[in-house]
Amino acid sequence: MTRAPKLSFMSSDSGEARKALESLTRAYGQVEPDKSDIIVTLGGDGFMLETLHSTQHLNRPVYGMNCGTVGFLMNEFSIDNLNTRLEMSKEELINPLRMTAATEKNKKYDSLAINEVSLLRGGPQAAKLKVSVDGKVRIRELVCDGALVSTPAGSTAYNYSAHGPILPIGSDVLALTAISAFRPRRWRGALLPKIAKVRLDVLEADKRPVMAFADSRAAGLVTFVEIETDPNVTHRILFDPGHGLEERLISEQFV
Repeated sequence: MTRAPKLSFMSSDSGEARKALESLTRAYGQVEPDKSDIIVTLGGDGFMLETLHSTQHLNRPVYGMNCGTVGFLMNEFSIDNLNTRLEMSKEELINPLRMTAATEKNKKYDSLAINEVSLLRGGPQAAKLKVSVDGKVRIRELVCDGALVSTPAGSTAYNYSAHGPILPIGSDVLALTAISAFRPRRWRGALLPKIAKVRLDVLEADKRPVMAFADSRAAGLVTFVEIETDPNVTHRILFDPGHGLEERLISEQFV
């Protein structure tokens, strides 16, 4: 008989998630994340991203149950038959983006992003960005509210709200999406190979400040960012059968 997996439950601060945490730990026990076989996260997509970042060094699969308002990366919540659901779940492997940025004080900032790296104007005037891909300048002056580079896993998040494309899992591409582009007029972005290295230089940074974010973590005002997939980091996310990222990405396009 196969033993039940050792589970570590982690929850957001919402009342619903805290209540779920109490019920699940009573039913299935609780161990520390480094002693677990599987980490179960309770909340929304934002808390799932927090959990993936904070437990990255443990190399544990993470199974999310939705107790928040957004649950694209999550499974439906249920206390019943959790061990059976975990046994039948499908694992998706995600490589994050690595952002290397220079701040306005000429300090280096390095961070990982599972969904996207985004640049947003930090003042009343539009940003001006120079866009380079693999060392070649592609747009000398992009006037916009911002721009982002998204992974397939993050393509239905901020990228989608900025009218970027939904990327199927396994497509080995990234989305470079403009946010409210003014010039070139209505330029929305490009699809790039997963191995591409993107550099965004901030033009007229003193007059037109720009802030950079890796997922929701702010680097502050920056003068440039470089973005590339980090193949040395892999996140393991578990989904119920028929509800994996690939199916969700396809379904989202027919809503």
